[in-house]
Amino acid sequence: MKLTVWTYEGPPHIGALRVATAMNGLHYVLHAPQGDTYADLLFTMIERRGARPPITYTTFQARDLGSDTAELFKSACARAYERFQPEAMIVGASCTAELIQDDPGGLATALDLPIPVIPLELPAYQRKEAWGAAETFYRLTRSLADPEARPAPLEGRRLRCNLLGPTALGFRNRDDTDEISLLLNRLGVDVLTTAPLNASPSDLTHLGEADFNVVLYPETGDLAARWLERTFKTPTIRTAPIGVGATRDFINEVVHTAGALGVTLNPAPLLADGLSRLPWWSRSIDSTYLTGKRVFVFGDATHAIAAARVATEEMGFELVGLGCYNREFARETRAAAEQYGLEALITDDYLDVEEAIAASNPELVLGTQMERHIAKRLRVPCAVISAPFHVQDHPARRAPQMGFEGANSLFDAWVHPLTMGLEEHLLEMFREDFEFNDQSPASHLGHAAAPKLAPQPVVETLAAPKPVAVEPGAPAWAADAERELKKIPFFVRSKARRNTESFAAERGVALITVETLYDAKAHYAR
Repeated sequence: MKLTVWTYEGPPHIGALRVATAMNGLHYVLHAPQGDTYADLLFTMIERRGARPPITYTTFQARDLGSDTAELFKSACARAYERFQPEAMIVGASCTAELIQDDPGGLATALDLPIPVIPLELPAYQRKEAWGAAETFYRLTRSLADPEARPAPLEGRRLRCNLLGPTALGFRNRDDTDEISLLLNRLGVDVLTTAPLNASPSDLTHLGEADFNVVLYPETGDLAARWLERTFKTPTIRTAPIGVGATRDFINEVVHTAGALGVTLNPAPLLADGLSRLPWWSRSIDSTYLTGKRVFVFGDATHAIAAARVATEEMGFELVGLGCYNREFARETRAAAEQYGLEALITDDYLDVEEAIAASNPELVLGTQMERHIAKRLRVPCAVISAPFHVQDHPARRAPQMGFEGANSLFDAWVHPLTMGLEEHLLEMFREDFEFNDQSPASHLGHAAAPKLAPQPVVETLAAPKPVAVEPGAPAWAADAERELKKIPFFVRSKARRNTESFAAERGVALITVETLYDAKAHYAR
């Protein structure tokens, strides 16, 4: 473990809490000291939930360590059952409480409560949040799924599937499940159970009755799906339908799976153009000024890999960086990066990510809320595509990432930062104009006089321009040349910088001045 300002994932008990909060009728008893109760804020503040998470903390203090902390845990379990009357209970320890080794599972079992009690063993110092969510959902599935359940005969009914993986505090999970449920319904498939989100422990007993499973988020749902495959021989669909191309692949995979079960589905109405605006825009003249823009992608593996495909195949961007923070999916991310001729960045250190973004010089960043802060410092447009996210990226309106409507959301979220960046550039470029500067009166007031400010003395200096720090061996930029470069529109600024630095390096120029900038411009304009 290490001290850090930002972190992509919390400890694994936060993942367990995401599952408990997503479900109905499940309660989580967490053996934890007083300081580990901060997790409630993640849900009430970011997701703006109307109720606090279904969790009871033992909240032992330092003075309790000399007494019987195990008895504190047993009392907390008994009180939680009496107060909340859940269908099932999960018990575990936070990273701090893990050190005192009170065995929450054994203590809860000894209480002999009249409900299923599932103990969680989440190694806080080796694993992280997404793994904790996956392990918790797997334990619940294995403990509660009826081993005798099987799909009903197909005669006289539609196919049924389970949607696996959506949790509380997942990036647009609520909206994605609604969108994919609607898509499957139009295709002729009913959703039997969506889990963990909005499922109850009793719902999990019926998981084996589905004809096939759909893993929307492998980070949290694939472990349970593999157990269902082994136990019930249930086919599994793993294509994440993010973007138009992936959504069509998903539909075709559902049709193929249905065919293997002896059911024919008609995908033609869903595969027809017009369900998403993204393909139209990609073919339109409006998209051409964004074609070839350099984009850096980082997030959880599912969203990052999908975003890379959408960016390159559907929006015409150039991928200059791809990575993920969850090491459990490093192999998949590296394989995806190789397709674009890149080396994947696998790290949970935001400083490594910031260094990689700065080195790749992108014109758009797609990432988490941390990449948004990094991009803001680097003055680069950014869109959030993955958890962790903040409240502004959990809108009250529906804004899915999956399906054809999700492709529309991607179109809006990714293109608007670039177009708004152009507007900001124009405002900045004309800031010194006599008509648009800060001291000019508002245009709708006609010739109304603006308040006159005292003239500021102009101080001239003969000092040489201060060079701007750059990579070792690369030409340095004089401060006045850097200011002149910022007058170039943002969507061609990085190309102008690269061309000017190449021009200077070829001619042995160590310091790029305004004259060098315009000489390079004239050279490449020939």
